[in-house]
This record gives sequence, C-alpha cells and structure tokens, in this order.
Amino acid sequence: MADDTDNETPETPEAPEAEVTQEASATPEAPAAETPADTPAAETPEAPEPEASATPEVAAAPAEPEEQLSSKERRRKARSTHSGEARPTRSPEDRHAERQALRRAKATSRSARRLQERAKRAAKRESSTVAPAQELAPVHAPVEGKRTVRQGIVVSDKADKTITVRIDFARRHRRYEKIVRSSSTLHAHDESNDAHEGDTVRVVESRPLSKNKRWKLVDVVERAR
Repeated sequence: MADDTDNETPETPEAPEAEVTQEASATPEAPAAETPADTPAAETPEAPEPEASATPEVAAAPAEPEEQLSSKERRRKARSTHSGEARPTRSPEDRHAERQALRRAKATSRSARRLQERAKRAAKRESSTVAPAQELAPVHAPVEGKRTVRQGIVVSDKADKTITVRIDFARRHRRYEKIVRSSSTLHAHDESNDAHEGDTVRVVESRPLSKNKRWKLVDVVERAR
C-alpha cells in the first residue's frame, strides 16, 4: 500500500505543471494576435494590387499584325485546313462539262448586265435636255487660190492627150545685171489633141492628172507655120 501511495503522490504536482504550460502557451498567443492590429495599415501588403497592375499591362500590349497573304496562298491554306469529305474523282469530260456550264452562266449574267447598262444610257440620253451642238463655221473659207498661167512652145505632141511644153525664162542677174536665159519643160493635158509641135500655147496649173502631168491646155496662142 505504501508503494501505491508513493506512486500517486508525485502524479499530483504534474497536473499543475501541465496547466501552467498550457497557460504559458496561451498567454503569448494574445500579443501575436494583437500585433497585426498595432501595425499601421500602410505597411500591410495588399495582395490584389500587383494583380490589378499586371492586368492593364497585358491589355495595353499591342496586338500582333495579321500576316498578309496573297489570294493564292489563302486558297492553299483553306484547302489545307479543309476537313470535309473529298469530292469523288471526276473524269476530264465531267470537268470540261462543268467549265462549259460555268462559262454559259457567266455569259448570261454578262449579257443581262450589259442590257441594263444600255437601257440606263438610253434613258439618260432621253432625259438630258442639253441642246445639240451647233456646227462651227470653218475658220478658213474654202477660197480657191489664183492659178498660175504660163506660155510656152510645144516641143512634142506624140503622146495621146498630152503635150510637152517648153517654157523660156529671161532674168537679169542680181550682181552682174546680165540677162540670163533658161528654160524648163512640163507636161500638159490636151483633151482634144488640138495643139501640135511648134505651136505657142498657154497652160494653167491643175490637180495631179498623172505621174508627171500637173497642167492643162487653155488655148493655142499662135500656130506653127
């Protein structure tokens, strides 16, 4: 019995030590809880602020420009991303028939559009009240100039309806004042073959009648003896 008493006696003081330990552990927790209340509000870090500041930076970032592709590359890209069922294989005759049908449809639409455009133009012409443009008077009136008339001697009448006339010139030299005589021949048209070799005739210039004829016979001034 004595051993039981000795064993129970030291157990009694252990209880207060456990309670003291619990109280000691509870006592310092109170100042720890009060510490955040004593610290100023400015020093406490705010968690959402960095997130809010990061959000505008992402929004303000410039969008990357879209890649500019040509029409051929766009079609190629669309074909590569196509996930539908492939069309059945067609023969060259079927493809030719499809092309012909498409061409006929386009031709029909073109003709209809052209008819509409013609109707619009006709209606616009009818509705326009602009007076017709008046014909302007010619700047230079069609006045016939004075034709040159020359007198010469027939040197040949062998050709039909054509005579060769020699025109004699006599001019005074500008420096030496000497009379200089010269001559030239021309072809004239003689419709009735009236002039003969040796006759003195008068001719007048006219339109080109042949390769060399630019003159016409006016009359015979003097017959050859």
